[in-house]
Amino acid sequence: MSRRTRLAEFPGGLLEFEDYYDQSDSPGVHLEQPPPCPRARDYTKEDMMRWKPACLGYLRIDISGSEILRDQSRIRALADRLGYDFADFVLYDPRFGRPPLARLKAQATRLAAEAVIVPGAEHFAGGRVPESLVRQLDVITVNPEETYARYAIPRDTDAPPATAGES
Repeated sequence: MSRRTRLAEFPGGLLEFEDYYDQSDSPGVHLEQPPPCPRARDYTKEDMMRWKPACLGYLRIDISGSEILRDQSRIRALADRLGYDFADFVLYDPRFGRPPLARLKAQATRLAAEAVIVPGAEHFAGGRVPESLVRQLDVITVNPEETYARYAIPRDTDAPPATAGES
């Protein structure tokens, strides 16, 4: 039995094609990755998989008005500066009468977003960041630059405190 091997390299590893001459109807193909380096410092920046948390942009069309493009660019710039992978914009237009945060929450769940960036708190009802949104996502405002972290919300105070060792 004789075989011929052809190699093709790509950034994530090595693809090896093996053709067996006596089995010409079924060439073998398998993916081979290089063994991991013994020390983490042997990896180059290109070898490491980079992951950034996803974020969304949210704004109300009636509040941004003619400055909508400026607000969008400021949101994208802040997302880039904070190290987020910008995924999508959710634009809310009150003329359509839909619930303002329903689409934002659904989109955040679908994209597994970690944060939402808005031009300012005035883009929410009453000029306040909704607590229900902060329970799901970090909310970051551009002006003034503030972060409403979901882990900073106090626990439900109605529940009794848990103690170790109790059944």
